[in-house]
Amino acid sequence: MTADRRTIAVYDAKAGDYANRFAQGKPDRHLQAFMAMLPEGARVLDLGCGPANASAFLRAAGMRPDPVDASPAMVALANERHDIGARLATFDDIDAVAEYDGVWANFSLLHADRADLPRHLAALHRALKPGGHFHIGMKTGTGAARDALDRFYTFVTRDELMELVRDAGFTVVSEHEGVERGLAGTLDPFLILLARA
Repeated sequence: MTADRRTIAVYDAKAGDYANRFAQGKPDRHLQAFMAMLPEGARVLDLGCGPANASAFLRAAGMRPDPVDASPAMVALANERHDIGARLATFDDIDAVAEYDGVWANFSLLHADRADLPRHLAALHRALKPGGHFHIGMKTGTGAARDALDRFYTFVTRDELMELVRDAGFTVVSEHEGVERGLAGTLDPFLILLARA
């Protein structure tokens, strides 16, 4: 499945609401842990950057973010708020080879079709320099569904995500499970993995 147009339409319509819902004054502990693994001046792909808050924190820490998103409104908002060079791209557009020190995929790949996850993860592994670090956040569960806002989700179990990440060539460094209320208002369980290429 290519980028889901209905999901992108929701983000286009709700870009400001999303940015306000997830605004924060400092990096959360997951972004801090990710940043701590990266070298000085690291080049970082922010995949599905949304309003590019993570990229702004990365830049403030002296790193070089490359924020990309499939939503034109999110890209426009990111550049309006941060002047950060965000650009329009889908998961299928990632074709870099050994370009990045880190990839931040924080609850973005959950909008990809399950059958496409192996190739997307393989592309991200190729895009990383050897030893580069990869952060992925996914909602946990089984199957696929649309939320109340009409966004498409693929849900994964812990074991499934571990296997997908390892099959793509990564070594998992740490994991964190939790529950969070998202833009649609539901409390959803999630899993975050930090891995090394």
